Amino acid sequence: MSGSASDVAAMAVAAPLEGIRVLDFTHVLAGPFCTRLLADLGADVVRVESSKHPDHPWQSAYISADQRHASYLNTNRSKRSISIDLKNDAGQQIALKLAAVADVVIENFSAGVMDRLKLDFATIEKLNPRIVYVSMSGYGHNGPRRDWTSMNMNLQGYSGLMTVTGTEGDPPTAISNSWNDYIGGLHACFAVLQAIDKRAGSGRSSHIDLSQFECSAAMIGPLLLSSAMSGKVPPRLGNRSNIVAPQGVYHCAGADDWCAVSIETDEQWKALTEVMGTENLGSDTRLSSATGRMDHHNKIDREIEAWTQRHSSAEVEQRLKAAGLPAERVRRIDRVIDEPDPATVFSHMEEQRIGSMLTTRLPFTLAPVSLPEPRSAPSLGEHNRDILRQWLNLSGEQFDEFERQQAFT
Repeated sequence: MSGSASDVAAMAVAAPLEGIRVLDFTHVLAGPFCTRLLADLGADVVRVESSKHPDHPWQSAYISADQRHASYLNTNRSKRSISIDLKNDAGQQIALKLAAVADVVIENFSAGVMDRLKLDFATIEKLNPRIVYVSMSGYGHNGPRRDWTSMNMNLQGYSGLMTVTGTEGDPPTAISNSWNDYIGGLHACFAVLQAIDKRAGSGRSSHIDLSQFECSAAMIGPLLLSSAMSGKVPPRLGNRSNIVAPQGVYHCAGADDWCAVSIETDEQWKALTEVMGTENLGSDTRLSSATGRMDHHNKIDREIEAWTQRHSSAEVEQRLKAAGLPAERVRRIDRVIDEPDPATVFSHMEEQRIGSMLTTRLPFTLAPVSLPEPRSAPSLGEHNRDILRQWLNLSGEQFDEFERQQAFT
């Protein structure tokens, strides 16, 4: 028998990272995305910021009165902010005191920056032998590329990712929307979760040295390994597959109307030809296997598109789905949010600057775990006093003394 809503609420358990303190020295996108995931899982994430080096992932059309860009509001929601001058002796003292009581310290500066600030792993581990310390630079802290400056575009190019997207003859093609930053952030979050779990048994610290370049290369691991074994560069297949056919995106009746179709089995191929009314293709023995269909992909594509161009993408999707075939209309970004069947990862969040904004949440639930609701991104130094009181038990007089020493900026 199912319980009532109140029963379900009573059974809800705390978020996985409730009580975990994260000291966040990250900037731009890869690091802040990781720490936002940790905040979504319940961690108390404290961003260490400075008015001397304001941070935002990228320029935005909207900039608030406190100089927060729209990109910052989404990437750094559900966190708190403390503004510290890390080049001031008193400011550095505060940072070290916070690191001494943190569970996780995470930074994505270029290699060597935290050493110069005397906030490196070796220094902090002496103060906090249980610390999980994450360094996530572009190329890691060892090897010949450790001093290279990296951005998403450079990492996609150097890892080979740009030469396996698009089709033969295309120039190197990047995956849009800062792919490498998100992949780096996801890997860092996974590493933090594993290190926290390991520490529960060992009681010991961990130093996670993450290379965002390696994260990108790992995403095309099968292609790299295939090339190493065969000595051949894998072809750029565009929307096609190297193991099944037909697969592609087909033009439908409208000027900008498309449907993605992926046929994986011989049975699905037969069903497709029946839906299109081209049973002659279904009985063609040259096309009875995936290998044969791959050899004649161009011919098949012409036949499919001759049919799809007579129908809207919604109708193509409906007809193929009714036959049990994988097919979805291609949607522009605005339709992913605005259509009657939107992506549910988006939700409205109360935002202190604009009242409400749409934000992305975790794309899963953990029932009966109760995940925290997203909270407004902080203003610079908004939580200075609260953080020092709650983490360090500092009195008002001690805070005022740090202010007189110009520890905050």
